[in-house]
Order: sequence, then C-alpha cells, then structure tokens
Amino acid sequence: MHSAIGPSDREHSSRRRFALQMQQPQPRSTLFDRAMFLVGTASAAWLAVLIAIQGFRYPWSVLLFIPVWAIMAYLVLPRLHRMLSDLYVPDYFFGRTRTADGLLGDPVNLAVDGSAAQLDRVMTTGGWHRADEITAASTWRIITSTLTRRSYPTAPVSPLMLFGRRHDLAYQQEVEGNPKQRHHVRFWHCPPGWLLPGGARTDWLGAATYDTDVGLSLFTLQVTHRIDENTDEERDYLVSGIRSAAPAVGLRVLEDFTTGYHSRNGGGDRFITDGDLPILDVTGIDADEGVSAHEPRPAPSRSTGISDAREFARRAPLTVFVAVICIVLSAVLELLGVLFDPAVVASLVEGTELSRIAYVTVAAISGVLSLVQIVLAWFVLRGGRRSRAVLMVALFLGILTVAWDYLDGTTRLALNGALLSASLMCLALLTLSSESSGSWARSSSERRALRRRR
Repeated sequence: MHSAIGPSDREHSSRRRFALQMQQPQPRSTLFDRAMFLVGTASAAWLAVLIAIQGFRYPWSVLLFIPVWAIMAYLVLPRLHRMLSDLYVPDYFFGRTRTADGLLGDPVNLAVDGSAAQLDRVMTTGGWHRADEITAASTWRIITSTLTRRSYPTAPVSPLMLFGRRHDLAYQQEVEGNPKQRHHVRFWHCPPGWLLPGGARTDWLGAATYDTDVGLSLFTLQVTHRIDENTDEERDYLVSGIRSAAPAVGLRVLEDFTTGYHSRNGGGDRFITDGDLPILDVTGIDADEGVSAHEPRPAPSRSTGISDAREFARRAPLTVFVAVICIVLSAVLELLGVLFDPAVVASLVEGTELSRIAYVTVAAISGVLSLVQIVLAWFVLRGGRRSRAVLMVALFLGILTVAWDYLDGTTRLALNGALLSASLMCLALLTLSSESSGSWARSSSERRALRRRR
C-alpha cells in the first residue's frame, strides 16, 4: 500500500530540497580560483621568508620589514584564514557575517521587507549615502581623505560575506566630516524562498555598525576601521532615523532572534548584542522599480583611449587594477632582463654572427611574450574571463619556473630583479584569483551576453 502524502510532508520535502540546493558543489571556476589561491599563498610565504633572510645581510634591513609585513598581512594571513575557516566555520546561517578572509564578522542585526529600489529610496531619504565600490580611485581617495581629514561621504566599506557572497548594498553617514568615524550598514538580498530560523521571511538582511577609528586588525594586522562594541545602539539609531524620515515605513521585531552574546568580529573588535532583529517594512514606499540598486554598477563602454583607461580605473575592483599593474611591470622587467643581461651583452659584442642571431631571436620572443601579457592584462581590466584564466595559468608556470631555477641553483634570489619579478608575479596571481576579480569577470561576461541577446 502507498501512504498518502500530506501538505506537511510536501512542505518538509520542499524545505529539504532547498537546503540541498544551498549546499551545491562549488563550480569549476571557483575551484580553479581556489587552487590558484593555494599556489599564490605558498609563493607569498616563500618570498616573505626570502626577503626576511636577505634583510639581515644589510644595515638598512629594518626597511625590509615593511614589505614582509605587507605580504604577511595582506597576502599570507588572509589566505590562511580563508582556507582554515572553510574547514571549521559552519556554512549555514546563524546570525553572523564572514569577512572576505573567512573569519566571523559583524552580527546580522537588521532586516528589510521590500524591493531594492524602495530600500535605496528610504536610505537616501534618511540621509544615508550609497558607498562606493573598492576601486583604485576610491582607495586613493579614502587614503588622502583620512590623512587630510577631509570629508568623503561615499567612502567604500570593506566586503563582508553572507549567503556565500559579498554585500549587495552598503550605506554610510560620516560624523562631522571625519572619514575615520561613520555610521554604516551593509545589506544582502535573501535567496528566493529562504526562511529565517523559526520560519519567518524577509527580503533583506543587514549588519549595522559604527566606526570609531582606524587601526590594525587583531587577526590579520591589516589597516582597518574599528567598530563600537554596542552594535544594538547603531541598529536602533538606523531604525529610528529611517522611521522619522519616512513615517510610512513599518516595523516588526523578532525578539530573541539569536541568543544575546558578546564576541569579536573579523578585525578583533569586541561587540555585544541582545539578539533582537527589527524588520523594516518599506513596501509602501513609492520608488522607481526600474532601478535595481543591488546590481553591480555597469562596466564602462567599449570605447578606447585614455578616458576609457581612467574609467576602468574608477570602476574596476582594486584587485584587478593591482594585478594589471603587476603584470605590466613584470613583463617589462623580464624584457629588460633579457636585453641587458651582462653575459648576453658580452656574447653580442664579442661573439660570433650565430650568437648575435640567437640574441636577436631571444629578444624578439621575449618582446612578443611581454606584449602578449600586457594585451591579456588589458582584456582582464575590461572583464575578460578567458584572459584572466590564461594569465593565472601563465603566472603559475612563471612562479614554478622561478622556484625550479632557484632550487637547482640557476637563479639566485637576492635583493635583485629576479626577486622583484617573482614578487610581482605572486602578487598578480593572488589578486587575479580573488573573489572580487572573479566577480568582475563574471559580471562583465554576463553584461556582454545580455547585450548580444538584445
């Protein structure tokens, strides 16, 4: 006999299928990026050790601790945290965000019902500014504004992860024009059909915190903003401000959404929370529904020239911009190394006609390879997925070649051009295989596919 399947059984089966969908295997492109991450992490640690060893041989060695600190703080430790946290940090929702390095981040303390356009309208009406993306231009601007204490009301915020992706929207308010202190909040759009613990539904989840100063991260030693420990105060500040500016916004509170607790975020800052989750209802707000505020900002058009390069520098993620610079510098260094190698130049001057022909051939091949790297770097800046993959493979082979030459004694990695070139290749591989670089390539490819369908 076959038993009848009731509504509760179908609902349970549906939820189980959704849970399985949320735990699908990573796509091949993500696995490829993580493999390149591993290579870059091992290379960065190796180069940091070499630089430290070489530093003890010179009286000005104390200056070498700056690049060693930069490599460890921004390359090695974050990747190490990321790999380890993938093993021991749960990948299900429990009211905490994660940093890009995989560490537990700020608490989720806010929710919103409504569309992206309605949320954007409410936030801007309440005096909040949409935060810029982290690009070369915005990074330079936030550095100069912090040093000169100039106002930067749309300064970028560091990425935090929820549902396996970075925030979709971020807003902030400066305090008396001081870029070191600000109110800010990040929002993530919930996956379709996703339920909060207990079965409640909402469209957006947010994490609101207050930046008090700039300092060093306790866990990664990176320069970052420090937050005030009372995150509930910041949450209540945002809710009351929004409802005062837009009285049509409704409010319901999920009490004891999580257990009240105290902990530390990814920067090592202590915070406390009572565990309540206020949910703002902005569905009654009039907004232009044609605007999708949570989508990535569009890439520049396919125009060429200096203005196009400046536009890409303004919009492309900082990691992509850094990777392109490293690739160009590495290609130029490799070409100069071939052209001005003392042994090669001596054979050219004093050698036979055959040696001169060999020199010209090698120089021509090196020039072509350098040009190919620069062209591929330009396509990566424009969001090319294949160019990015080819460059990562080329960088991997380049680092492998340098390591092999070092082990068999062919290359001596002192404080010379060889070490600098290897460092540039390592940095380029790490930045190219980052999530922001992958997201830039995927979004650019999707926009091009959409334009072709139209």
